[in-house]
Amino acid sequence: MTALFRRPLCSQKQTQKISSTNVALYNYMTPSNRRGQTMKRRTYRPPRVLLTLLSVVLLSYFATPAEAQDKIKVAVGQIDAWANQVPTLGMKAGIFQKHGIVLENFGTQGAGETLQAVISGSAEIGIGVGTPGALRVFAKGGPVRVLAAGYTGVEDIYWFVPTNSPIKSVKDITDKNTIAYSTNGSTSDSVLRALIAHYDLKAKPTQTGGPPGTFTMTMSGQVDVGWSVAPFGLKDLQANAIRVVMRGSDVPSMRNQTVRVEIVNADALKNRHDVMVRFMRAYRETLDWMYSNPLAVKYYSEQMQMPESLVELQRNEFNPKSALNPDKVSDIDLVMQDAIAGKFLDKPLTQEQLAEFIQIPPR
Repeated sequence: MTALFRRPLCSQKQTQKISSTNVALYNYMTPSNRRGQTMKRRTYRPPRVLLTLLSVVLLSYFATPAEAQDKIKVAVGQIDAWANQVPTLGMKAGIFQKHGIVLENFGTQGAGETLQAVISGSAEIGIGVGTPGALRVFAKGGPVRVLAAGYTGVEDIYWFVPTNSPIKSVKDITDKNTIAYSTNGSTSDSVLRALIAHYDLKAKPTQTGGPPGTFTMTMSGQVDVGWSVAPFGLKDLQANAIRVVMRGSDVPSMRNQTVRVEIVNADALKNRHDVMVRFMRAYRETLDWMYSNPLAVKYYSEQMQMPESLVELQRNEFNPKSALNPDKVSDIDLVMQDAIAGKFLDKPLTQEQLAEFIQIPPR
């Protein structure tokens, strides 16, 4: 770099040979030699203003966009489930980054763990939380608010047994059997309670965590009836390794309920409101992308190591886009009735409490 700006050595006679078009440039790069003195070798130093401008340009060029982006920690229950994929696929597609946000996603075993993470502040947002569980925490004064509806209906959740199980249908489930759910306050917990009431089951509910661990426990006989959520287990269902004995949609009253919500820490919503509004913009855009762009199926297929055809099947049949509509919490009165029946609530929330609890940013 120094050689590029070094002044040339030249005599007074050589100066006279410089063409008139280069005189101005030459005089700028060489000291005055009007007295005929011999020129000395000098190193050219760019003006300080030029150096400052050059520094600004270089810094702006090499600065990474992430330095200016807002970071959000997100706890995701059943992080591999398609219905909970907005944070993961949205980051992979670069959609959240486009809105000036970088998500730090981590998985939990279910809504119970997700709620604890948001309550403690170790996560600002929680994905896939059972609505009754969120209601219970709010009613007890916990710093939890609804940022978006997560899932309406119960099409994606089901209970299964190995094909060699003596349980052929729900009628064969007795008081000697155990039935799995993930964690207290989760969707699987509230739906199982509703199924038990609907079918008048006497089996013992057993906490087993997420679908992978539950599958292992069910196939090894540690629990009689396992629970799962699409697309987990669909390959085994196609291979006739398991048999479905109950689905969430068996309970008529829950078919139009928003059974899962996306929650936010109340302090984070208050102190970083603009960031949460941008999060929801990116959330909605990602959801549209997941149901319109083939890359979403491709990315998820690679992540789950399953055929793209199976991904499309579970998306279209078990997870219709309408079920993931983030802008409306449906049948909240019925949700609260079921929450009271399941002992999540002592009484329904008032309209003022609901307005405080549900704070979905408008489009």
